[in-house]
Amino acid sequence: MNTDRLIDALSARLEPADRGRVWRALAGALIFGAVVAVGGMLAVLGLRTPMDMTRLGFMLAKLAFTVATLGLATVALVRLMRPGADGRRMLFLVAVPFLIVALCAVFSLASTHWTDWGSMALGRQWLACLIFIPLLAVVPFAVLIWVLRTTGAPTDLARAGAIAGLLAGSVGATAYALHCPDDSLPFVAIWYGGTIALCTFIGAKLGPRLLRW
Repeated sequence: MNTDRLIDALSARLEPADRGRVWRALAGALIFGAVVAVGGMLAVLGLRTPMDMTRLGFMLAKLAFTVATLGLATVALVRLMRPGADGRRMLFLVAVPFLIVALCAVFSLASTHWTDWGSMALGRQWLACLIFIPLLAVVPFAVLIWVLRTTGAPTDLARAGAIAGLLAGSVGATAYALHCPDDSLPFVAIWYGGTIALCTFIGAKLGPRLLRW
């Protein structure tokens, strides 16, 4: 077969690229991971009760941080799923919710007497937060890696793994926020932000191994 015939044969069955396939696969993975994470939280920890307006407000503040991080990480991961994508700009974008919650935490501390800073930062269940957010992120991370391997074609494996870890950590933190009894912005900035950052670091380390072609 000469070159012209080979080109004709390869181009005979070309079909338009399904640009929504990546989004559908990622949405399915997130829904499945979120259901497992929330189900695990309910089974082991339980939903926070009772819920007055003040506590509800703090829960919504936690969810605003975790969901914003989740949304930006999703956009970043879609871009990194494409070969040759440069994810450096997206790293600055996904850092925005962390910067906002950190600034809010500083203002909260500044408006409170310094003797209360320790209790605001540590809360009552800092260790539970440190343990359960990464645990609740395990299944979301696994399904995200599966989507990256089967649907995407990332070339920057470390960044893709990091964003997958960030996204999974955000799902785990969102699930844990429905239980968390600690209500202070410094707590959210340190323990939510810190554990999501830990998930991001683990994802960056595992990405090159799990996503290698």
